[in-house]
Amino acid sequence: MPDSCPSVPGFASERSIGLQLRRIVIQLGQAIDRRMEPLALTDAQWKPLVQLLRHEHPPTATALARDCHIDSGGLTRLLDRLQAKGLCRRERSPQDRRVVHVVLTEAGRAVALQLPAVLAEVQAQLLQGLDAEAQDQLRRHLAQLEANLEQLAAPPLPAP
Repeated sequence: MPDSCPSVPGFASERSIGLQLRRIVIQLGQAIDRRMEPLALTDAQWKPLVQLLRHEHPPTATALARDCHIDSGGLTRLLDRLQAKGLCRRERSPQDRRVVHVVLTEAGRAVALQLPAVLAEVQAQLLQGLDAEAQDQLRRHLAQLEANLEQLAAPPLPAP
């Protein structure tokens, strides 16, 4: 029996790009989670460590929350856990005490430096069987999907 939605003519979930992308994201997250277990990191915890590693100067907590696509309350709880593990610390800005910067500790930097290789390995496995040209084409198609979604998210233009 086909996996289609009877209430929406012409929609078949087995052909839904959105559902397929969702499954891929979930499976990719699970694969990364398995690779992060030896480092004792959860999905939420490795992402800010990667972001902290890529910053030349310690970012503010606000900037880190934006980079990690989480709200400031979520980041506060996350930083509490990372700080308890000794991986990062918060530092008040000497210029403006209201501003908090997030800094990797030495232990945090040692862990964070391992993450790019782990993520690259998972990506290589994800793209297995696709040559360089197919990978580039996939990236172009995904960029087009992103652009299309940005158009959908934009407010509609007023009618003439």
